[in-house]
Amino acid sequence: MPAPKLLRKTQIFLVLCSAYAAAAFAAGSDSTALNEKISRVEQGLSTSVVVKGASAQKMRLTDRMHYHQVPAVSIAVVNHGQLEWARAYGVNVTGSTEHTTPTTLFQTASISKAVSAMAALHLVEQGKLKLDGDINNQLKSWKLPDNEFTKEHKVSLRQLLNHSGGVNVHGFHGYEMTQTVPSLLAVLKGEAPANTEPVRVEAIPGTKWSYSGGGYSIIQLQMMEASQQEFPQLLQDIVFTPLDMQHSRFTARLPKEQRNNAAAGHNGSGAAIPGLWHQNPELAAAGLWSTASDLAKIIMEVQKSEAGTSNKILSSPMTKTMLTRGLGETGLGFFVEQQPDRTSFSHSGGNDGFRSLLFGYTKTGQGAVVLTNSDNGMALIEEIFASIAAEYNWPDFKVTEKSAIASDATLNQQLVGEYLLLDKPASITAEGNRLYFQSNLISAKRLELHREAQSSFFLTAPDATIRFETDAKNAVKGFALIKGVNTYPAKKVK
Repeated sequence: MPAPKLLRKTQIFLVLCSAYAAAAFAAGSDSTALNEKISRVEQGLSTSVVVKGASAQKMRLTDRMHYHQVPAVSIAVVNHGQLEWARAYGVNVTGSTEHTTPTTLFQTASISKAVSAMAALHLVEQGKLKLDGDINNQLKSWKLPDNEFTKEHKVSLRQLLNHSGGVNVHGFHGYEMTQTVPSLLAVLKGEAPANTEPVRVEAIPGTKWSYSGGGYSIIQLQMMEASQQEFPQLLQDIVFTPLDMQHSRFTARLPKEQRNNAAAGHNGSGAAIPGLWHQNPELAAAGLWSTASDLAKIIMEVQKSEAGTSNKILSSPMTKTMLTRGLGETGLGFFVEQQPDRTSFSHSGGNDGFRSLLFGYTKTGQGAVVLTNSDNGMALIEEIFASIAAEYNWPDFKVTEKSAIASDATLNQQLVGEYLLLDKPASITAEGNRLYFQSNLISAKRLELHREAQSSFFLTAPDATIRFETDAKNAVKGFALIKGVNTYPAKKVK
C-alpha cells in the first residue's frame, strides 16, 4: 500500500492525465464537428432561386467552380464573433498547378469603399475631417466644380459616403498592366490618361441615392490632404496595423515580391486577363488587395465596436452612425439592412477579373467573406452564401421558389437582340422555346430566363428579374434589370 504522500501524487497525476485526455477528446470532437460543418457547406450549394416544380438539389463547390469557370475561391466564416474557419480552393491561374491558399491575395474591388469609409470616419473622430458641410472647404489641390445642382445645396462627406451627393462616375474600368496609370487628380478632372469622365455633380445633393465610385475618389483626396499622408500608408496606420491585417494593402500595382502569391483575374470565358490583373489607381473605391481571413477581421471589429467592446478604429457611437441607413440601402460605407434581432452590413465588389462579397451581422457575431477571381464569380458567391446561410441558420440568403409560366416563342423572337446595360453590352438570345440573357456585368455565361408574366422573366443565379419595356408602337425598346431594391435600365441597340 503506497504511502499517503505518494498516493496523493499518484492521484494528482491520474487526475491530470484524465483531464488532458478529456481535453484532447473534446478538441478532437470539436475538430471533427467543424470539418463536418465545412463539408456540408462545400456540398450544399444552391442557386438563389429554384423553379417551382423542378427537382431541388444540392451541389458541390468544386462542380460549381467548374460550371461557372471560376479558377479560385477563398472563404472565411465568422461565428460567435470569431473566425471559425477559412479555406481556399482551386488555382491562382487557370491551367497552372499553383494552388490557392487562405493567404493568397485577391483584388477585393468595391469592398475597398467600406474599409476606406471606416478610415474616413476615424479621421472625423480625430477632428481632421468634418462629416457635414461643404467638402470644398476641406479640399485644397482640387475642388468639386459648382453648378446648377449645388447652388443651394453643397456636397458633404456624409453624402459621399452614403452615395447621396449627386456625384457621377458609377465605377472604374481599371488599366491594363502595360498602360499608364493616371494620378488621382487626373481621375477627378477626367484628364488623360484617365479612362473615365470628370467627377461632377449631376443631381441636387441629398435628394436621391446613386452609387458613385467618383464620390469615393473625392473622399480619397480629402483623407490624404487632411492627414498629409499617402493613402496606402494612411490605411495601414488606421486599419491594417490595429487589426493585424498582415495580408492587406491598397495599391494600384501589386509589388513584384507579392505577385507570386496573388490570384490572377479571369474573364467570363475562363481565360486569364492580359497582364493577369488590372491596375486600379482609384484606391479608396477599388484598390484593396486582401484575403478572406483579413477581411473577416473587418467584420469582427465592426461587430465588437457596435457592441461597445472595441474601439480600435471607431467608437461605438460612430459605428452605430456608420450602420444607420441614409438614402438607399446604405449607411456610411456599408449596405445596411435592419433585421428584427440584428443589423446586417455588407459590401460586394467587382473589378475586371474579380468578384467578392463581405457580409456580417451585429449582435449574433456571424458573417462571411467570399473572394473569387472571375467575372463569373458573383453567381457562384450567391450559391456559396446560400449554403453558408443554411448551415448557420441565417435569416438572409434563403433559397426562394418561383413559379414559371409557359414560354412564348413569338414573344421570345421580339425580345432577342443586343442591349446596353450600364453602357456595357448585354444580349438576349433564343433557342427553341428557351430565352437566354448574357452580360459580363452579371456573368459571361449564358443564363436562362424563366417567364413569370407577360414580359417579365427571372434568373435563378444570380437572383434577378428582367422586365422588358415597349414603346408606343409596341416595339421592344429595352428592359429593367431588378436586383434587390435596385433597378438598372438597359436600352436596345438598333
